[in-house]
Amino acid sequence: MYQTIVVGGGVSGLMAAYAASENGNRVLLIEKNKSLGKKLLISGGGRCNVTNRLPYEEIIRHIPGNGKFLYGPFSTFDNESIIRFVESRGVSLKEEDHGRMFPVTDRAQDILKVFLDALEENRVEIRTETVVRKVLVADDHAMGVELTDGTVIRADSLIITTGGRSVPQTGSTGDGHRFAESAGHTVTELFPTEVPITSPEPFIREGRLKGLSLSNVALSVLKKNRKPRVTHQMDMIFTHFGVSGPAVLRCSQFVHKELQKQKSGTVLMSLDFFPEKSAGALRAMIEEIIAANRDRSLKNTLKTFLQERLVLFMLDFLDIDGASSGHHVSKENIEKVVQFLKAFEFRADGTQSIEKAFVTGGGVKLAEITPQTMESRKVAGLYFAGEVLDIHGYTGGYNITSALVTGYVAGHSTTL
Repeated sequence: MYQTIVVGGGVSGLMAAYAASENGNRVLLIEKNKSLGKKLLISGGGRCNVTNRLPYEEIIRHIPGNGKFLYGPFSTFDNESIIRFVESRGVSLKEEDHGRMFPVTDRAQDILKVFLDALEENRVEIRTETVVRKVLVADDHAMGVELTDGTVIRADSLIITTGGRSVPQTGSTGDGHRFAESAGHTVTELFPTEVPITSPEPFIREGRLKGLSLSNVALSVLKKNRKPRVTHQMDMIFTHFGVSGPAVLRCSQFVHKELQKQKSGTVLMSLDFFPEKSAGALRAMIEEIIAANRDRSLKNTLKTFLQERLVLFMLDFLDIDGASSGHHVSKENIEKVVQFLKAFEFRADGTQSIEKAFVTGGGVKLAEITPQTMESRKVAGLYFAGEVLDIHGYTGGYNITSALVTGYVAGHSTTL
C-alpha cells in the first residue's frame, strides 16, 4: 500500500514523485520506458531549457493554450521555485535570451541527476519497464492501478503524468488520456503544436525556395478577412513540404485553428521580409539603391540586400524583367517589389503530424481539475500534471515550466 502512485516518469512525473515523497510518504513511480526523463534529456537541444525567468504575465502570454490556468498552481510553486530547487542541489543555471534558463554545463543529464538524487534521497520506489493497463476507481475515489500482467497496486492517491502524444519515442503515446476518460474525464481534441507547416503551393512542391533561410521576418496567419490572427517575428526556413523554423512553429497551432474555423482546405499566411521598416521606408531605400546603381541590372541591384534565390523567385513571381537596368525600372515595378517584401502571401493546408510535433495541443479538460491542487473534480485522490492536460505553450522553457509547476503542486497536494 502506497500513499501515492505516480504514473509516468517524465518531467512532471519526476517532480510529482519528489513532492509527494516529502514528509516521508511512501511513493511509487511507474515508467514504461527503461529509464526516466527521456523527454527532459532531449529538451532544449539536449541542454535542457529548465524554465523561463520572465514575469508571470509574460509566461502566461507565451502559453496560448490555457496558460491562465497556471495562476492557481503558481501560488504554490513557480518558475523561481524551479530555479531554487535545481540550484540548491548543486547545479548552477544561466539565463539566456528571452529569459530561458539552462544549466551552466549545458548538459540536460545534470538536471535529470538532480531529480534522480532527490528521489533516491526521499526513498521513492521506481519501477521502469512497467506498463499500467488501467487506473482503479471505486466510489468516485482513486484506489490504485492494474498493470498489464494483472498485478494490482493500491494507493491513497494517484497522479497521472504520462504526457501527450507528441515525440512518442519518449513514451508519450496518449495513455493518460485513456486513463482520464475511463475515470469519467473529458479529453479535448488533440492536435499538433510547435510543428512545421505544410503548403500546397506549386513553388513549394517544385522546391524553388527549399532550404532558403530567413532571419528576423514576421510571419502571420491570416483570418478570413485577411487580417492577422497571430504574427511572430523570428527566423524561418522554406522546406520541400512547406515552412519550418521558430516563427513557423509558433504559428502552427493557429493554422490548425484557422483551418477549423474557416472550414476550408487552406488558410493564407503572410510574410513580411522587413518587419522593422514601413512600406514607405522600404520603398525609399530601394529607390535610393537603384538610383545609386542605375547602370546595373535590377536583379544584381536587388542582390545587394536580398539573397539571390529570393531575388530570382520574386522577379519571376512578379513577372518583372530582372535584366533591365536601373534606368528602366518603373515606379509600378518598385511598388510591386515593396508589396511582395512587405506582404508575400502563400497558402498553408495543415501541419505535420502530432507525432512530429514538439508539444501536444489539447488534453484533459481543465474545468474538471482544481488548479490550486491539480486534483480531479470528479474522482477524489486522482491528480493530473504536465502535458496530459489541455495546456500548451511555445518553446522557450514554457512547457517544461508548466510541467514542473503542475507536477510539484499535484505531488505536494497528496501530502496535505
